[in-house]
Amino acid sequence: MTTDHLTTHTRPAGRIRHAASKVPEVTVYFWIIKVLTTGMGETASDYLAHVLGPVPAVGLGGIALVAALVVQFAVRRYVAWVYWTAIVMVSVFGTMAADILHVGLGVPYTLSTPFFLVALAAVFALWYRAEGTLSIHSIHTRRREAFYWAAVLATFALGTAAGDLTATIGLGYLGSAVVYGAAIAVPAVAHRWGSLNAVAAFWAAYVITRPLGASVADWMAVGHARGGLALGLGPVTLSWTVAILGFVGYLALSRKDVQHDVTP
Repeated sequence: MTTDHLTTHTRPAGRIRHAASKVPEVTVYFWIIKVLTTGMGETASDYLAHVLGPVPAVGLGGIALVAALVVQFAVRRYVAWVYWTAIVMVSVFGTMAADILHVGLGVPYTLSTPFFLVALAAVFALWYRAEGTLSIHSIHTRRREAFYWAAVLATFALGTAAGDLTATIGLGYLGSAVVYGAAIAVPAVAHRWGSLNAVAAFWAAYVITRPLGASVADWMAVGHARGGLALGLGPVTLSWTVAILGFVGYLALSRKDVQHDVTP
């Protein structure tokens, strides 16, 4: 799903983009890194909870997330390293938020999944009411950026809960990965050859990347008894982190995902 097939904006003729975008262009690199961050966030969250304990892990994750978002809001335009660091921390903390409800408070995934779905719908409703658009190509103001990151956090929590739900109802991690791998193609196909608009297609695919990446990473990390490859949380987290660094480093140097200002 590249910008040719899954763009998320419409621009009336003659409209000038008056400020630098704070988010990347939607390219194939965007989707690759997005899936990698979801998987890395899943295993990193579990690894930190195991090594540090749930409470210190959540505290550390929350502090790191706030710090990453402060830097993201401080920069004046999209910076690959800054943006994707914030996404990684949202992934880690979003996983922790979903796990807290299930493990810490005993809320079943059958309840937490619709809860996060409602939360995401509420963010979208408030965003659209205030700004009149949910397009990521319109992120040029602080308020729109705040709505954007609220939506991103909600999608990660929703995707985590949904992925864990399917994994625990009989599909397993590999089965879930196959299901979500097929599901993520649906919005692109519906947009390309159907009537689904670009913004809805983007956000639908964005939500699905979370359980897709998490299911693959969990399948690689967990033991054979749970249907996994038994590679371990630490090695999987490290290997996916290295892959993320490689792709983000390439984008930082090539600037292939920088949205350029539009003139009439």
